[in-house]
Amino acid sequence: MSDEKLASRMARLGSETAFDMLVKARTLEKQGQDIIHLELGEPDFNTPTTIVDAGKVALSDGNTHYCPPAGIEELREVIASHITQSRGVEVNADWIVITPGAKPIMFFLMLALIEKGDEVIYPDPGFPIYESMIRFVGGIPVPIPLLEDLQFSFSQKMLLSKISSRTKLIIINSPQNPTGGIVGEKDLMVVADIAIQNDIMVLSDEIYSNVIYEGKHDSIASIKGMLDRTVILDGFSKAYSMTGWRLGFGVMRPDLQVQISKLVTNSVSCTPPFIQKAGVKALKNGASSIIKMVGEFRDRRDFLVKELNQIPRISCLNPHGAFYVFPNVKAFGKSSDEIEDYLLKEAGVALLSGTSFGKFGEGYLRISYANSIENLTEACRRIRKALNNL
Repeated sequence: MSDEKLASRMARLGSETAFDMLVKARTLEKQGQDIIHLELGEPDFNTPTTIVDAGKVALSDGNTHYCPPAGIEELREVIASHITQSRGVEVNADWIVITPGAKPIMFFLMLALIEKGDEVIYPDPGFPIYESMIRFVGGIPVPIPLLEDLQFSFSQKMLLSKISSRTKLIIINSPQNPTGGIVGEKDLMVVADIAIQNDIMVLSDEIYSNVIYEGKHDSIASIKGMLDRTVILDGFSKAYSMTGWRLGFGVMRPDLQVQISKLVTNSVSCTPPFIQKAGVKALKNGASSIIKMVGEFRDRRDFLVKELNQIPRISCLNPHGAFYVFPNVKAFGKSSDEIEDYLLKEAGVALLSGTSFGKFGEGYLRISYANSIENLTEACRRIRKALNNL
C-alpha cells in the first residue's frame, strides 16, 4: 500500500528502537560478526518452572476459550490483593483490567482520555512509546527532562512550568527506563499536589517496581487523594521473565475500568485465560524467583558501573532500579547515535543511543545488563578498546 493511501495518523506513530537495533545486530551476525547484545529490555532468565507448569496445566484443563474482557476473576482478585499489600491502598477486583502485555493500558488510557490538542506530560529520556501514543491519539506531547544532576529525576520548578489549562495527563515511570532512576517521595508529592490542584490524571508506569535495589518502591497512588486519579500500569514481563507471555494489567477506579474494558472488547476481546492462570501462580508463588533475579541484577549492576567508570571519558551513575545503566559519553564530542553505530560496527556491542528515548537523552547511552557477567566483562573490554580510538 502506498503512503498516500494510509490514514494520516500513521505518520504520527513511532517505534521502539531496541527492536530496530536488534535487526541491525542480527544482520551483522549473519555476516559472521560476533555481537554482544545489550540492547533489549528483557530479563535473560527463563520463566520459573512453576509458572510454566501452571500454564501447561491450564491448557490441559481447557482454559482455551473466551473469558471476560477485564480478565478472569481469580487473577483480578489476586492482583487486587497484591496491590493492596504492596502499595498500601484498598482496591478490589473491580479496579483491575488484564491486558495482553502492559502497553495496551497505556494506549487504551490515552484513547479514553485524550482529545485532539490535549497535552500530556511525559519523561524524557523515557520509554519511546509514550510520545508515540500521545501523538497517535492526537495529543500534544510535552516532555519533562530527567536530569543527571538530580539522579535522573525532574526539576520541580520545570514541571510546574509545563502545566497548562490543556494538561490532561501526566506520565511518570519509576523505576525508569532507560535511566534506572527512581522518582523519590518528595517528587511524587509535587506531582500529586499538581494533579489534585489542577484535576489532572496520572499514569504511573510501575512495570519495574519489583526490580529495585535500595529502599522500597513508592507509588503515587499511595498518596492521599491520588488513588482515584491514578492509573497504575504493571505486568509480569520484567518481574517474572514473562516477556513473551504478554500479560499486563492496569489498576484504576471502577468507572474508568469499565471504559478501558470496552476498549479491550473492541480490540483483542480478552487476554488468553491459560496465560492468566500462569499469572495467578506467579503472584502466589513467584516471590523467591524475584529475589534471586534481583540479586543477580544487583551484582551485574555493581560490576558494570565500576567497569564503565574506569573507561576514560565515561561517567556512569549507579541506578537504583530496573536493569539499565545510562552512562554519560558527552566527553567524546560525538553524538549518541554516532557512538551507538560505532560500537556496533567496530566493537560488536549492541546498545542504544540515549536519543532513542528522547532528545534529552543526547550525550548518553543505554546499556541493558540483562546478560551474563562473562558477556558484560567482554563488552566492557571491547567498548574500552574501541573508544580509545575516538
